[in-house]
Amino acid sequence: MKALYKAGPQAGFELVDRPEPVTGPADVKIRVMTTGICGTDLHIQSWDAWAQGIIEAPLIPGHEFYGEVVETGAGVRDVKVGDRVSGEGHVVCGICRNCRAGRRQMCIHTVSVGVQRDGAFAEYVVIPETNVWVHHDPSVTPELGAIFDPFGNAVHTALSFPLVGEDVLITGAGPIGLMAIAVARHAGARKIAITDVSGPRLELARRLGADLAIDVSTTRIREAQQELCLREGFDIGMEMSGHPAALPEMIDNMNHGGRIAMLGLPSQDITIDWAKVVTHMLTLKGIYGREMYETWYAMSAMLSSNPVLHAGISAVVTDVLPATEWEKGFDIARSGTGGKVVLDWTKL
Repeated sequence: MKALYKAGPQAGFELVDRPEPVTGPADVKIRVMTTGICGTDLHIQSWDAWAQGIIEAPLIPGHEFYGEVVETGAGVRDVKVGDRVSGEGHVVCGICRNCRAGRRQMCIHTVSVGVQRDGAFAEYVVIPETNVWVHHDPSVTPELGAIFDPFGNAVHTALSFPLVGEDVLITGAGPIGLMAIAVARHAGARKIAITDVSGPRLELARRLGADLAIDVSTTRIREAQQELCLREGFDIGMEMSGHPAALPEMIDNMNHGGRIAMLGLPSQDITIDWAKVVTHMLTLKGIYGREMYETWYAMSAMLSSNPVLHAGISAVVTDVLPATEWEKGFDIARSGTGGKVVLDWTKL
C-alpha cells in the first residue's frame, strides 16, 4: 500500500510502498478515503523537539481519518465490512483506574494512532474495534468524517462548562477554534469573541457566527470587551492557541468566577497572575482529546439535528487535495491562514 512514512529520526516524510497492516482478533482494517492534517503531524514532519521526545521512527503518521471497513477480526462483534467510519485516535489499556471507572480519556497508558503506532496517512489503517466510530448519518461526507477527531476536541472543550446565556472568549482561530464557535452557538452562548492574527481565519470566524473577530496584533481584548458592551468580563474562556500571551490576557478579561478550558499546548513557559486566579475565583481546566465516547455521541447528535451547525463545521474544511500532493497540503496547513486541509487517499 502507499503510505506517508518517516523512516528514521529526521525531518520529512516519503510517499512509499509499505506492507498492509495485519488485522488482529479484536481489530478492524479500514480502507482510508480521507485524512485531515493536524498540528501534531506538522510537528512530526519537522521533527522538532516535541516530536523527538515522543515519536519512535519508523512510523506512518496520521490520526484524523474517514474510510470504509474492509476486514474485521474474529473477535469483532458490532462493526461490519462496508461500514463508513472514523476513529478515536487514543488507544487505551482498559484496566487502569481511570479506564475501569469509565474515564478512558484519562488512561495513563494511552497509545496514540499515528504517534506511537502506525496511523492513517496510508491506504489502510488498523485500529481496535473499540476505537471505531460508525457513521450512520449519510450526510457525513468523507471530508466531514475526516475531521471528527478535531471536531471532538472543539466539542470537548466547548461543552466543558454550561454555555446557555454566557459570553464566550476563544483565543486562536485555527480549525478547532473555528469549530468551537459553531458549537458554542449551538449550545446557547450569548456573545462569542475570537482572537487571531490571520485575516482569512478571522473572516472565516465571522462567517461561522462570531460576534467579534479580534486581530490581537492591533486590538486588545479589553477594547473588544467594551465593544460587545460586556460590563463584567467574559464568563467562559477557551484557550485554543498555545500562544504564551493568550492565557494571561484571557485571565485579565474574565468575569469573577469565570471558567477557562485550555486545549492549546503552550510552545513555551507562560507567566500567570495566580493571585488574580485565586481572588477572582477562576477555574482553569485542561482538555486533552475527546471524552470517550460521550463526545462522539454529542458530535453525531448535533450534526444530525442542526443543519446550520453541519454546514458550519463542513465549511472549516477549506482545502482538499489528492494524497499525492501531500507536500502542498502540509505547506498550506503550516501557513496558518486557512481552515482544515484534507488529503484524498482515493486519488493516488
